[in-house]
Amino acid sequence: MTAALEMPPIVECTVAGCSYNDHSNCHAIAITVGGRNGDAECATFIPLSAKGGLAKVTGHVGACQRADCTHNESLECTAGSVKIGPGADTADCLTFQAR
Repeated sequence: MTAALEMPPIVECTVAGCSYNDHSNCHAIAITVGGRNGDAECATFIPLSAKGGLAKVTGHVGACQRADCTHNESLECTAGSVKIGPGADTADCLTFQAR
């Protein structure tokens, strides 16, 4: 099992409408990457006006449901870091690379 400090950090999130985003920094403790058919969406995206997350937390990838990504090993992300931004959905993992 991967410890929280070993999970890949989210180094940038350019999704302005997410409750966890504060000045391009994700403040969810961990996100889940989901999606299908070549799309790797941030399944943690919440489009609310209320702010979520913790101010002193930098988000990490807690789980990745995209077994077809080159960075996925046993549903855990092995990328050094990830970027989240607009893609096919409002919030996508831009680090996703199909095998």
